[in-house]
Amino acid sequence: MTRHSTRATTALRALNEHDPAMAALALWCDHRDRDHGPAAETTGQTIHYGPEFDTLPRHEQMGLAAHHILHVALRHSPRLAAHALRMGDRFDTRLWQIAADAIVNETLLAAGYAIPRPALTLTGLLAKALDTTAAPRQALADWDVDRLYHRLRDTTPGGTGDAQSRALSYATAQGFQPDLQPDTGPADTTDQKTEADWHRHLSRALEAGRTAGRGIGAAGLRLADIPVPETPWEVILRRLLTRATLDRPQPSHRRPARAFIAAMAQAQAQGTPEPAFQPGNARRSPAPRVVIALDTSSSITDDALSLLMAEVAAIARRTRAELHLIPFDDAPAPAVKLDPVTAAAQLRALNAPRGGGTAFAPAFAAANALNPSILIVLTDLEAPLPDRPRFPVIWAVPDARPAPKAPWGTILDLAR
Repeated sequence: MTRHSTRATTALRALNEHDPAMAALALWCDHRDRDHGPAAETTGQTIHYGPEFDTLPRHEQMGLAAHHILHVALRHSPRLAAHALRMGDRFDTRLWQIAADAIVNETLLAAGYAIPRPALTLTGLLAKALDTTAAPRQALADWDVDRLYHRLRDTTPGGTGDAQSRALSYATAQGFQPDLQPDTGPADTTDQKTEADWHRHLSRALEAGRTAGRGIGAAGLRLADIPVPETPWEVILRRLLTRATLDRPQPSHRRPARAFIAAMAQAQAQGTPEPAFQPGNARRSPAPRVVIALDTSSSITDDALSLLMAEVAAIARRTRAELHLIPFDDAPAPAVKLDPVTAAAQLRALNAPRGGGTAFAPAFAAANALNPSILIVLTDLEAPLPDRPRFPVIWAVPDARPAPKAPWGTILDLAR
C-alpha cells in the first residue's frame, strides 16, 4: 500500500490549527509523495506532492495543499474527465482548468490564505476576459466552473467575442500551469467517493469551521461550485425524446382484433350470435418528427449546439424519427430536413444569421405545420412566450441561471 505523504505532513498538521474545515476535508483526500512532476497535482481524490513542494515556505505549502484539497472536494478532476468524454475534441482542457483554478484561488484569498503571486483569480479573470467587475464574494456565489467555462467559450456574435483568447492570455501572464489530471477511476484509489459524499463532507466541514471561527468556514462564503448531485441534461433529453417519439400502437377499425377473429370463428362454428366488432391495434404510419427551432439571436455556443444536435441525431437514428431544423429570430427561415447520419455536417454548412430580435409565435406556427412529435427550442427565453401548443416542448437554454421563466415545457440547462 502506498504510504501517506511525508512532504505534506507538516503543512497538513498546520491546517488543523489554521482552518478546521480544510483539515477535515484533507482527511477525505489521499496524499502521496512522488519524485517527479510539479510541486502538487491532483488526480481524482489523490494529491501528489513533488520535490518542489519542499522548497516552498510553510505558509505557501499550506496554501498549495489547501488549493488541491479544494480541487478534490469540488470534484474538479472527475468533472474534467466527464466534460472531456462528453465534448470530445471540442473540449478545451486548459480553459476549463483556468476556470477551476480561478475559483479555487479566489476562495482561498477570501478565507485568508497566502498563495504565490502573481495569482490567477476569479475577479481578475472576469475583468480581463469578460469585462465584468464583481466583488469576490459575489463572484464566488454566481459562478461555478462549468458555467464560467461555457461563458468563456462563447464566440457567437453579440456574445463575449474573444473571451477565450483573453482568458488564456491573462492566465499565461499570471504564470498558470495546469495542476489537474482527469480522474482515472477505481485504479486511482480503492475508496472512490461520489458527488453526494463530497457534498455532505463539505457541508459538515464548513459548519465545523463556522463553529471554530477560523478558516474557510468562518469566512461565510457561498460557493456556487459546490458539487450538487444532478442528472446531466443529455440524460433528461434522451428520456424526453424517447418518450415523445415512441411508436405506440393505436386502435384501428381497418383491421379486427385477434380476439374478435377467434370469437367470430367460434360463433360461426357453433351457430351462436356473432360478437360485436373489436378494432385491432396498428402502428402509426407517419414517422415521428423532432423539430428543432434555433433562436439565432440567442447566445447558443457552438459547443452547446453541437452537443445537443449529436444527442438528437442519436435518438433519431434509434427511433426512425425525422429531424427538421427551423432557424428563427423575429421570423422563421424555411425548415431544413436533417439526415440523422449527416446532421452534424449539415449543421456546419448551415448559414444561419446571428443577432436580431426574437419572436416565438411565428416559429411555433412553422413547427406546428410540420405536425411534430416534440419541439426543441434553443433559446435564452428572452421574449414573450406564445400559447401552449398541443405538442411537448423542450426549452434548451445556454445558461439557466438566473432561472428563466417558462410556465410550460421542460427547461434544459446546457451549461451543465
